[in-house]
Amino acid sequence: QRALVRFLSNCILYFNICTNYLYDHPTLISRLCIILGDPDPIDLSCFSGIIRQDANEKSRNSWSVPDSNIFKVRSKNFSHDKSKVSAGKYLMELVAADWFKDTKRMDHVAKRKGCAAQVAAEKGMFSFVVNIQIPGSTHHSLILYFVTKSLKKGSLLQRFADGDDDFRNSRLKLIPSVPKGSWIVRQSVGSTPCLLGKAVDCSYIRGPEYIEVDVDIGSSAVANGVLGLVFGVVTSLVVDMAFLIQANTYDELPEQLIGAARFSHIEPSAAVVPVLDDTSSAVE
Repeated sequence: QRALVRFLSNCILYFNICTNYLYDHPTLISRLCIILGDPDPIDLSCFSGIIRQDANEKSRNSWSVPDSNIFKVRSKNFSHDKSKVSAGKYLMELVAADWFKDTKRMDHVAKRKGCAAQVAAEKGMFSFVVNIQIPGSTHHSLILYFVTKSLKKGSLLQRFADGDDDFRNSRLKLIPSVPKGSWIVRQSVGSTPCLLGKAVDCSYIRGPEYIEVDVDIGSSAVANGVLGLVFGVVTSLVVDMAFLIQANTYDELPEQLIGAARFSHIEPSAAVVPVLDDTSSAVE
């Protein structure tokens, strides 16, 4: 009987030790979730886009999802020691990517009938849509659709979706990277996190089941200059983009990535002219 009590006491002790360790190392929980998998994953078969997915990263003009742990984000103790950790599991899933062109800038692309955001809304899911607007004699838009089953009330992501533009501009962050490309391009792009709303003009459209961010690259001479360098050789590049909402307080930490995309050897000639239907879902 004493042996049983000792055994149970040791179990409780080890459980407490493990619980405290996991609390201090939140990215370990994320990695366990990735290993174990989502017991109820999103069905990706209902989503499609202009750029095809290639998980093996062997195709040109394709997208894939990079390993989240290649990105560094603010740790739980960042406010004390400025430490960063591997990002861990994404909050949302990249389900599709579109590549559009037109004679004018393309705004509010999530209203397009049949796009991934509209499909997700019909299934009761929430989308975060990033519309990267590239100026030129022919305008281009690279659109990323991230989807989750629901917005967690009170979460930083929900506060971003339902917040005002000042809050959004002060929090939406991009982590860029060029895994494959010339030295000058990799140096020009870098890998330093950037608050998008502080670097370029961003417009936000809050739909019934989505939020779209229109990122106007042409609004910044610096960003436009870097883009000009990148766009000129984009067919030879592999580019990563990770998005997150910046965490500033201890309660908000550690940071978590919304999602990320890896684009391989994008072909400007593959872009298509979209049909933007103004009669689609209304915004708030």
